Amino acid sequence: MARHRLNRNLTQAALAAQAGVSTPTVQRIEQGNSTQAANLLRILRALKLLENLEALIPEPAVSPIQQARLRGRVRQRASSPSSALRERSPEWRWEDDA
Repeated sequence: MARHRLNRNLTQAALAAQAGVSTPTVQRIEQGNSTQAANLLRILRALKLLENLEALIPEPAVSPIQQARLRGRVRQRASSPSSALRERSPEWRWEDDA
């Protein structure tokens, strides 16, 4: 986080003021010590790094039970013609019009 702060040419005090946290909080985070999640989010937001947080959380995998349910719904073969097509009226002939 210190590298991003320095790339933006911010002092620890300036970053703390922008994020709404204390300077010792910024120092603790940069040293790798623990902090409250809210303070970390405030600092990430001030550094415009909040979007990068999504990269840490992987997409949830489909559970094996859901995979089995979905697998059962995969189409295996074509269906027979619908009953509406099979029960057609007799074919039309020219003499029917007369």
